[in-house]
Amino acid sequence: MNVLRFHFERRTAILVVVLVALMLGLGLLGLCYGASWAPPGKVFAVLSGSEHSVVIRDWRLPRVLAGLVFGAALGVAGAIFQNLTRNPMGSPDVIGLDAGAYTGALVALTVLSGTSAQLAVGSVTGGLVVAAAIYLLSLETGFSGLRLVVIGIAINAMVTAINSWIVLRADLEVAIAAVGWSAGSLNGVGWDDLGIPFTVIAVLLALMTTRAHAMHQASLGDPIAVTTGVGLDRLRLLMVLVGVGCTATVTAVAGPIAFIALAAPQIGRRLAGAAGVPLLPAALTGAVLLQGADLLAQMLLAPVALPVGVVSTAIGGCYLIWLLTKEVRRA
Repeated sequence: MNVLRFHFERRTAILVVVLVALMLGLGLLGLCYGASWAPPGKVFAVLSGSEHSVVIRDWRLPRVLAGLVFGAALGVAGAIFQNLTRNPMGSPDVIGLDAGAYTGALVALTVLSGTSAQLAVGSVTGGLVVAAAIYLLSLETGFSGLRLVVIGIAINAMVTAINSWIVLRADLEVAIAAVGWSAGSLNGVGWDDLGIPFTVIAVLLALMTTRAHAMHQASLGDPIAVTTGVGLDRLRLLMVLVGVGCTATVTAVAGPIAFIALAAPQIGRRLAGAAGVPLLPAALTGAVLLQGADLLAQMLLAPVALPVGVVSTAIGGCYLIWLLTKEVRRA
């Protein structure tokens, strides 16, 4: 058992090093790439403060950091809900939390003045309402299992229809902005947009880190969790709040970015060879996926930058087909 545990820990450590190296490499490429190529030497000079560049420091660096932090937040949110449901399909974008957060943001845009604070509060509120609805409809079997995922997919369809109705009823200018924002994009993200979201995500991730071991115990089954002293009700409430908070915070700034939360936890779990869905590999994989998708979004139709959600949806659709095929064969 000790040899097996050492093997998994060593594999996870190697994976973390590789993913961090990929993050740094993609981050450097993101700082170099743009309408004009900036040599790595110039990038390092700007980061060290010996040179000044508005393009690198004020335009590209916030976008790179947003891809890293938002990708990590989505990866953790996906890991949380996949652990809760014990199902690889149980991610925020599949069970309707992204759509609920988008509904709250749409209400802030169409009914209120659409300030950053209103978008944040609306997104969190919308996500929590959808999470509460899914939980109440799943009480028969508890907050886990295939039943929750199926209910979440149904609610996702209904909430998506509501979102379409809100957009159709909105003023033309608001509707155009809402539809463009719904694709999920890091275009135009600046320092003013990131201070509060980064702080909120940091607090949520730190809070979840303190309960990572309990979450792993709960993912092995309720009887094992109870015998090890895990308070399941409180843990599940905390996990839902953190998962919704991470998803809604990203949605409030960048719009709903699909499939990162679905794919990152399972890719990280398989690379780490873990039994459950560990948080750290999910977070790092999410950061790498979102950074890579955003770079592709900038390069595919350059000089026009696509919304990153378009690329992540295309990649995630292929992943979803593969995942469904594998689950059908297993059944």
